[in-house]
Amino acid sequence: MKTVSLLRPLLEVGAVIVALIVGLRLITGLFGKRRRAYQITFQRQVALLFWPLLCLSVGLPFLASFFFAGELSTYELILLLLFSAVVIGFALPALLLHAQYYLHNHATEVVFEPKQNLLEVYENGQRLPFSRADIQRVLYVRCSSRRAFWSNYEYVQLQLRNGRSITITCLLLKLTGLADFLRNTHLEHRNQLFCTIQR
Repeated sequence: MKTVSLLRPLLEVGAVIVALIVGLRLITGLFGKRRRAYQITFQRQVALLFWPLLCLSVGLPFLASFFFAGELSTYELILLLLFSAVVIGFALPALLLHAQYYLHNHATEVVFEPKQNLLEVYENGQRLPFSRADIQRVLYVRCSSRRAFWSNYEYVQLQLRNGRSITITCLLLKLTGLADFLRNTHLEHRNQLFCTIQR
């Protein structure tokens, strides 16, 4: 009974957090508009982190209830460990990928207008000089599983003839249009279970 009395307020807090996340996703979807300059936005991050945050907002209050319950039986300890593994196993990989992508592209801006044949990349406000002729190869890395929480995390890497590589992640924009735009520049598709950025 003690567990139930502790669990109820935690579940209520979890439900409020879920409602806030769903509300933010609906609002950002309604007021989002097409742009030609892309940078990391709050709306894009919320859209990518929706399911991991939902998992944490439901799972963490339940896990926290065990720490306030006092002594745990063997059954409760096994349940705690299993549920912890599920919550962390679903949410943590997406959060790690999100952090890596954010650190890599937080100062990046992409100007992309396919109808005008325009692709420009800026780092810290400075344009990275390259043209289509400078691109030696394009690597489009996607998640091999389309059902995991981290399956939307993908990136496009432009490998230039001078040896430099430019990485554009899904935190900036949806990459299917960009990959289609670059399909004639030695585009190589690669599927990975966990799409960490390779240098």
